[in-house]
Amino acid sequence: MIEMKNVSKWYGTFQVLKNCTTRVDEGEVVVVCGPSGSGKSTLIKCVNALEPFQQGEITVGGISVGAPGTDLPNLRSHIGMVFQNFELFPHMKVIDNINLAQIKVLKRTPEAAREKSMSLLKRVGLEVQAEKFPGQLSGGQQQRVAIARALAMDPLAMLFDEPTSALDPEMINEVLDVMTELAKEGMTMMVVTHEMGFASRVAHRVVFMDAGEIVEDAKKEDFFGKPRSERAQHFLSKILHH
Repeated sequence: MIEMKNVSKWYGTFQVLKNCTTRVDEGEVVVVCGPSGSGKSTLIKCVNALEPFQQGEITVGGISVGAPGTDLPNLRSHIGMVFQNFELFPHMKVIDNINLAQIKVLKRTPEAAREKSMSLLKRVGLEVQAEKFPGQLSGGQQQRVAIARALAMDPLAMLFDEPTSALDPEMINEVLDVMTELAKEGMTMMVVTHEMGFASRVAHRVVFMDAGEIVEDAKKEDFFGKPRSERAQHFLSKILHH
């Protein structure tokens, strides 16, 4: 579903991604982890061209992301993206946040969009919040609305960029529970996260990054059981120890 080959990216003279190669198959959940500043968020944003890259190739569903003729708005409409800070429109009700792209991009009727939105709000446990504004919800609720909004586009794959890092500890599980259900249903997912419990429970594979490079790309059992690199061993000892 998602394939990256030798992807490199620079900010000026600083190389933030170095020859990154990995793939996410249909129905697979891949967790991307590593220390802060290792390039995780940049890597995932390159998948739907929110970040341009200078070398290498990324394809999603067989479509080349970096090719000059690629219709990026159309491509993005097939890839759900959930950000760290929700990115909901504060002046619009929850239901309208979810309706908007369905009507504008997918050309659904307002009635069809609302029906879809309500079914997704029910799925994430928030149907009673439909007429509220984002500011009236907790952070965990806002993030679940953001997930519903992404799902409303019937995406081929979902990208999550540290979806729980802006949340209070008691709100993290309500978001991870929704993501776990998506994984069980077979959604293709690429998740940047520090939540190693989620990774060990839900991921099929773990990609470990450091200093812009993919240091390990392994089945979760191998990564948590016996990581090959000293850098990953050190990272896990710090994370799992606490």
